[in-house]
Amino acid sequence: MTGFTGFHDSPAFNERVASFTLEPEVKVQINAPPAADFVKGKKTLLILYALPNGNTIAQTIGHKLKPGDDWHFEIQHIGAQTRFLRQMIPDRNIVVACLEANAKTIPRSWPSWRKKNGDAPIPGIVAAIREVVADNPAEIVLSGHSGGGSFIFGYMNAVQKIPNDVIRIAFLDSDYAYDPALGHLEKLSKWLKASKKHYLCVLAYNDAVALYNDKPFVSAKGGTWGKSHEMLRDLSARFKFTSQTNGTLETVTALDGRIKFLLKNNPERKILHTVQVERNGFIETMVSGMANEGQGYQYFGDRAYTKWIEQN
Repeated sequence: MTGFTGFHDSPAFNERVASFTLEPEVKVQINAPPAADFVKGKKTLLILYALPNGNTIAQTIGHKLKPGDDWHFEIQHIGAQTRFLRQMIPDRNIVVACLEANAKTIPRSWPSWRKKNGDAPIPGIVAAIREVVADNPAEIVLSGHSGGGSFIFGYMNAVQKIPNDVIRIAFLDSDYAYDPALGHLEKLSKWLKASKKHYLCVLAYNDAVALYNDKPFVSAKGGTWGKSHEMLRDLSARFKFTSQTNGTLETVTALDGRIKFLLKNNPERKILHTVQVERNGFIETMVSGMANEGQGYQYFGDRAYTKWIEQN
């Protein structure tokens, strides 16, 4: 671990922030609640959020746009959505670690990072981040958007089974790398059966019909629409699912909501890849299947977290 000097107070919402790097070539920034709210003995919900391709940590956390700012600061707002979650889940110390694949010689993305470094280092990265918040018992969430889902599958490839302290896995339009031949179906199934505290949430939109410059840009099978349906079909052989459609959104669930697929149809053939995150998608994936799901927000509705966006 390089550059870790402990947590420092942030002027934004009195949070505490720690930034450091882990080998090989991973930037990490941890955002924790104010010291006064971080109660010892209360469980910590440690969310590992693997960044989408090309984004920096600062862009992913987000802030109110100022003249000259890059537009990427406006499209995810993981910082503001985390602050919203802290109000929803007061019985946990909610800590978010943003993970940026910062390879020097390849494009900044988790798929490229894995191609260069393999999967073996990933469990060690998870363990090192957990050690930073070791004072409190921790429950772990593996989450990621876009290419960030590759980090999650890389973790699954590198462990014999998904540990019980991983209580939630969330794919925010990010399950491109799903492959039952690599054991993903088997490991997810065993993990879901191991505890009623284990949750899986998958967001996807019909990218197979989306147009960029009037042309499709992903194949029917290779995008998240195809991969999500493949994962759903595979899991359906092991779990009983029910489906409900409201407008263009199909919700498919099993295990009393512990498994949830939110599948957004796309009749206007738009690119909704990041919109799913921006419109309360991160919040949804953190509380899907729980009693407070949908309280104070709506998935794919207006931003519920506006007052929590950093203004500086």
